[in-house]
Amino acid sequence: MELEKPTSPATAGEFSAAPERAAENGTLVRIFLNPQGLRAGWRLVLYVIFFVALFFCLKMLAMQLWKSTPGVFSMGNLFLAEVIGFASSFGAAVLMSLIEHRPIGLYGLPVRGAFGRLFWLGSFFGLLEVSLLIGSIAALGGYRFGSLELHGTAILQWAAMWGICFVFVALFEEFLFRGYSLFTLYSGIGFWPAAVLLSLLFAAVHLQNSGEGLIGVAGVFVVGMLWCFTVRRTGSLWFAVGMHAAYDFGETFLYSVPDSGMLFPGHLSNAALHGPAWLTGGTVGPEASIFDFLILFVLFYVIHRLFPANRAPAPDDPGVYRTNSEAKTNFTP
Repeated sequence: MELEKPTSPATAGEFSAAPERAAENGTLVRIFLNPQGLRAGWRLVLYVIFFVALFFCLKMLAMQLWKSTPGVFSMGNLFLAEVIGFASSFGAAVLMSLIEHRPIGLYGLPVRGAFGRLFWLGSFFGLLEVSLLIGSIAALGGYRFGSLELHGTAILQWAAMWGICFVFVALFEEFLFRGYSLFTLYSGIGFWPAAVLLSLLFAAVHLQNSGEGLIGVAGVFVVGMLWCFTVRRTGSLWFAVGMHAAYDFGETFLYSVPDSGMLFPGHLSNAALHGPAWLTGGTVGPEASIFDFLILFVLFYVIHRLFPANRAPAPDDPGVYRTNSEAKTNFTP
């Protein structure tokens, strides 16, 4: 009978270290993965990396092909910047959809609903909001339309340019803050915590606008929450895109007042705001008026009634974005 060989010190050390290595590997796995795959936080980090890389490359390409004068407003520069922003945010989501094996429409912009009923309904609500806002300010003597700044075909030309430009502004900002990012954070921390976090970030970004203030930023936060709510109830970003674009168009072109503290060329009239800041919004513009907050809170209720919540049980899989509150329907490609 062959005697059992004694275990060498080195071999014994290897066996004793094996459970420790396994535990360490298990901890690393738990840091990066969950039962659904890569954790939401790491997926969001990867998305941001893709977005920044695409944005940088496209901007460098645009700078080579498109020459501009620093400090001088150009509709072409503004439009190009928004197109690059949307292309980068959406392109990064396309890359993530390939990695995650999910249809791109799941992230909020289903092609099947592109510029359809939800978009135009949202556009109606955007014009309704800004019209009610300006009308309320005017009723208390805080707004005057003034004389026409544009005449003839220039009205149609600027209206068309601002309309198209603001569609891309809305596509960029809505998809960046309430598209892939909302989908991913929702799967990790829940819908409303994700909505609050992204709406705070959305509001903070507006602080870089000249003339913006804390009250205006608070208004941006509230409207960001409203647009998250429309995503929750409609299952799509198209309503929010339409509402965002129409509101900006009404504020900048139609009623010719500051938008987040900025008054752009190509507005329809020589409008004037005068009165206390609580009424007119001050240098920020009407979005910092007390009336805008009141209108937004009413719109929460209107959206709640227009798109009622489905009370079906919550999904078991947190990695699948369920919409219309707890409905058993996903975003569709």
